[in-house]
Order: sequence, then C-alpha cells, then structure tokens
Amino acid sequence: QVQLVESGGGLVQAGGSLRLSCAASGSIFSLNAMGWYRQGPGKQRELVARITSGGSTNYADSVKGRFTISKDNAKNTVYLQMNSLKPEDTAVYYCHAQTVTFMNYWGQGTQVNVSS
Repeated sequence: QVQLVESGGGLVQAGGSLRLSCAASGSIFSLNAMGWYRQGPGKQRELVARITSGGSTNYADSVKGRFTISKDNAKNTVYLQMNSLKPEDTAVYYCHAQTVTFMNYWGQGTQVNVSS
C-alpha cells in the first residue's frame, strides 16, 4: 500500500505561482512513477505532469514551459511548481503514484483556484 498526502493548493491571481507537494509513505520502494492529474469543473481528469523513478518527465501540452515536476527522494516527496497560472488551470489537483506492478494510488486532491 502507498499513501499520498498533498498540500499547497489555494487561491492565486492569474500570472501567479503555487507549489504543490505530495508526500508518499508505505511501500514506496515499489513506486515506478509519480505524477499530478487535475480535474476542472465539468471536465475529465487529465494528466498534468509525470516523473519516473529514473527522473524522466513528461507534461501536458497546456502546461509545458509553465509547470515543473520534481522529486526529493530523501523526503519521498514530489513537487509541482506552477508558474504563470491561468484561470483555466483552476481544478482539483490529484497526486498519483504507480508501482512497478502497475497498481495505482491517488491522493485526496487539493483545490487550485486561479482568478482572472
């Protein structure tokens, strides 16, 4: 089992920045990748950014150049630095983890609101 606890959401004006954190605990040795998804009002959940155990990253086109995913292995924590935020980035952001056996785990979600 893997437990994920997110923090860092909130309200910010357009053009501002936020940093989300996701702390993993439990069977973290089995993790293959971690990432962030989001679900906006009336929208499906979508991948925002992902980082593998080897450090490879990929991003949704809509956030490339603005968001950066990183990890601190010593703290078992993944971060999402979000810059130049836009109102369309408003969503609930979920931390996601996948094990080497393709088990999926989700955090409880953290709300990000970007005002225009």
